[in-house]
Amino acid sequence: MNLPESHGDSKRQDRAQLDPAQPLLCFDELTAPAEWRRIEFLSDLHLSESTPATLAALQRHLQETSADAVFLLGDIFEVWVGDDARFDAFESRCVEVLQAASQRLHLAFMAGNRDFLLGPDVLAACGIQALADPTVLIAFGQRWLLTHGDALCLSDKPYQAFRRQVRQSAWQQQFLAQALPVRRALAQQMREGSQNQQAMQEQWSDLDAQACVDWLQATRCTAMIHGHTHRPGSHDLAPGLVRHVLSDWDFEAAEPRGDVLRLRQSGLRRISLV
Repeated sequence: MNLPESHGDSKRQDRAQLDPAQPLLCFDELTAPAEWRRIEFLSDLHLSESTPATLAALQRHLQETSADAVFLLGDIFEVWVGDDARFDAFESRCVEVLQAASQRLHLAFMAGNRDFLLGPDVLAACGIQALADPTVLIAFGQRWLLTHGDALCLSDKPYQAFRRQVRQSAWQQQFLAQALPVRRALAQQMREGSQNQQAMQEQWSDLDAQACVDWLQATRCTAMIHGHTHRPGSHDLAPGLVRHVLSDWDFEAAEPRGDVLRLRQSGLRRISLV
């Protein structure tokens, strides 16, 4: 299988200024090989020891899908506290599932707000291609803008401040230098703090519509695919511009849910796995 052509840092494009306080948007481009006939997108599985049914659903889908490539657009794990965690029982099982899948199809991963510490050691061990956020996928004669989505939830000021902090290399180095049990405890505290903050918010924070339009216009794309919000659907943003939102997965729920978006030459289709 030929690897997709990726234009990385040396050819990274600088385009739009979202607002004076934000840096210029940088994006990578990835060209799908001509032999790919089906490409799938999924996100927000939030895998943990308490979600064995969701992990089993992922394993089953990766074994059975007819896709040539599967793009994992963030929050595949409920939390990832460092690549040294991959030797623990749950993480080791996840690595096995991903390793097996990468033997038969192309896997690509974009970090979310829960698993941004998933690093090159695990990605290499699993045979997964790392994607920058955002990335433009060039496939079937169209440019598709891929993002996890959290960077565009601009109305959630506390989260954006937190995101800027934890994406800094100095913060990450300091966090990863601590013992694994300490990191797990700190991650639990951060999750609880995030849940409390969300409970206090009067209004749920969606992606900023104008920012989505800015990104699409800057990248010369007409369609965005993202996760993060757990509210699957398609939304017209402006004439000729649309965003497609991935679902979260929860196969532990009384009414299980989980779907993928499948891209073919004929277009994009939402497929339920329940």
